[in-house]
Amino acid sequence: MQTYLFVFLGGGLGSICRFGLGHWMASYRLQFPWATFSANVLACFVLGVLVMLNMKGRLVGQTSVLLMAGFCGGFSTFSTFSNETVQMMIAGDWLKACLYIVASLLVCLLAVYLGLKVAN
Repeated sequence: MQTYLFVFLGGGLGSICRFGLGHWMASYRLQFPWATFSANVLACFVLGVLVMLNMKGRLVGQTSVLLMAGFCGGFSTFSTFSNETVQMMIAGDWLKACLYIVASLLVCLLAVYLGLKVAN
């Protein structure tokens, strides 16, 4: 039961940070979903760092669950990414939707890799 509490707390903190990032970036009225993209890239980088620290035994106790499943899970947002992509497709902006998909996948994979390398 304690593990679920740590996931809950980390997820809440990640969600608040994600909401704050989106709120802050909304004031710029950007034509691309940069808030979601940024949150996902940052979460992937942080997750890469945390995975490496966990592999090296540097995360103790429930810290890994709090930060990896909780915070990174709450901060990243696949559902919003998916909705934004579908909305672009519905609007007929297929090029932007495809670029968003490809950029998100490639940059997020690179972010995890860089996170692993930075923590190594």
